[in-house]
Amino acid sequence: MCTNGVNTGQFELMIDQIDDHIKLERRWAHNLGHKAGDAGFEQTCEKLHQAQALLDDVRAILDEAKDALEEDAENARGVTVNLV
Repeated sequence: MCTNGVNTGQFELMIDQIDDHIKLERRWAHNLGHKAGDAGFEQTCEKLHQAQALLDDVRAILDEAKDALEEDAENARGVTVNLV
């Protein structure tokens, strides 16, 4: 469906692609954090786990963006085109 010139379905898929990318980077930060911890690099381990937590926050905000997209599309006053 297009609303105000935005294909909302495609837009949502693009947000999902960003989320998939962040999910992968989160996994890398997690794994490297454990490797650093196992090697005795405590400060590095802590920083990587902090980065992991921030990436979790990013993913949560992306979920909120998808919800906001749906709300914005429903409340838009412009032209709406449905695929038939």
